[in-house]
Amino acid sequence: MSSLERSDVARLAALARIDMTDADLDRLSGQLAVIVDAVAKVAEVAGEDVPATSHPIPMANIHREDVVRPSLAQDDALAAAPEAEDGRFRVPQILGEEA
Repeated sequence: MSSLERSDVARLAALARIDMTDADLDRLSGQLAVIVDAVAKVAEVAGEDVPATSHPIPMANIHREDVVRPSLAQDDALAAAPEAEDGRFRVPQILGEEA
């Protein structure tokens, strides 16, 4: 069994800015310990002859050439905007950022 403690879960929740009750912390510490143990078991059997993969089927990106074509004029794009400023969409400030 892993050494994942309730305090570890509380720290992770704080880092992720997730409010958790004491009951949530108790329940999740057990569940996360099971997950950590399962990952550890996989790491034990995955030897150097087993390549790391992010997807079971080989993936390839398909790229196309960039082609310049006519697009919507800036004034036309902003015509239906609720608010525009200096040729851009004006949106409400979020997350207490400086303007």
